[in-house]
Amino acid sequence: MKKTLKFIALILCFALIASFAACAGGSNDESAKSSDTDASATDDASATDDASQNAPAAEGAFKIGLIGPLTGGAAIYGNAAKNGAQIAVNEINAKGGIQFDYKAEDDEHDPEKSVNAYNTLVDWGMQVLVGPITTKPAVAVSAEAFADRIFCLTPSASSTDVINDKDNMFQVCFTDPNQGTASADYIAANFAGKSVAVIYKNDDAYSQGIRDTFVKEAEAKGITVAYEGTFTEATSTDFSVQVTAAQSSGAEIVFLPMYYEPASVILKQANDIGYKPIFFGVDGMDGILTMEGFDASLAEGVMLLTPFSADDPNAADFVKAYQDAYGEIPNQFAADGYDAVYTIYQALQESGCTADMTPAEICEKLIAVMTSISVDGLTGKGMTWDASGAVSKDPMAVVIKDGAYVTP
Repeated sequence: MKKTLKFIALILCFALIASFAACAGGSNDESAKSSDTDASATDDASATDDASQNAPAAEGAFKIGLIGPLTGGAAIYGNAAKNGAQIAVNEINAKGGIQFDYKAEDDEHDPEKSVNAYNTLVDWGMQVLVGPITTKPAVAVSAEAFADRIFCLTPSASSTDVINDKDNMFQVCFTDPNQGTASADYIAANFAGKSVAVIYKNDDAYSQGIRDTFVKEAEAKGITVAYEGTFTEATSTDFSVQVTAAQSSGAEIVFLPMYYEPASVILKQANDIGYKPIFFGVDGMDGILTMEGFDASLAEGVMLLTPFSADDPNAADFVKAYQDAYGEIPNQFAADGYDAVYTIYQALQESGCTADMTPAEICEKLIAVMTSISVDGLTGKGMTWDASGAVSKDPMAVVIKDGAYVTP
């Protein structure tokens, strides 16, 4: 009898424990749902829910990763490239044939975080990398990818430091030296006789690289550089000294080889003192019109060299698809991301790669065909690549008019 009672008590005890466990499990599920809802509500407003935009990949898809600043001060670049790449992935997956499984990781425009993002994608099984988007992170990641033999095509990191001595690194954007040369050519052809001031960031490979070539080409073409001013990351919030010096020099054009954030401060401070030269920028200034808190009217009349303009009739389908998906007009970085995915798609087709190959096997095959393919993209017709990884295409000038980029 005692054994029977003990047995019954034991069964009741187990039942009671199971009951508590079930209640606890239900509570945790509700808490998880609540947490998921809260996280969804606090997502960055610039990022669209990609799950609702994806065209699902079939079995045996190539795993394509992207790294860029999806949050932080450079997020306009990263989200644009991510979204442009997503549209390309959707279109390709809808065609059938080669399929892409696509995953983007945030690096906040920080080299160390970019390497962490790279390692996350490697653990995921990434076979090809689109990115990184900006120069310093791309330089850091390129060393890792070179050692691992993973093929990389950066949409917009334009420094030659990204591709130097790395046969697996290629660029969609034209290099910094090319931007400097093209800017000098355009100013010499269209603003002959006007003097130029240059303000550049001397602790940034992107800005320094464009400046160096521009000044050299300006001298060769007889352009007078009346003033040069520099700044660093630590001094990028106040340009009163540089702006006043440029005005005092009599410069009629101010060349700004930099990203849009410091450029926005320069435009405001120049306006504050009534200095109204022609401001001439490069591709890093694309995005200034959608910068949070910036008065876009201050950019009226600003010129920049870019490989893409949303008012190009040839880009109409892409612009519509982007607006439908993300509610805004795409910038150059969105077009760069789109072209990067289609370039990889074409290279995969021509190389005969299959999704069951290792990243290293795919890397060697893509390297072998990159110098022989020609790609008609949004950012250039007949784009080709040399063995260094640099692209050959022509930039075009646009001017900001009534809050939009238009061809002059």
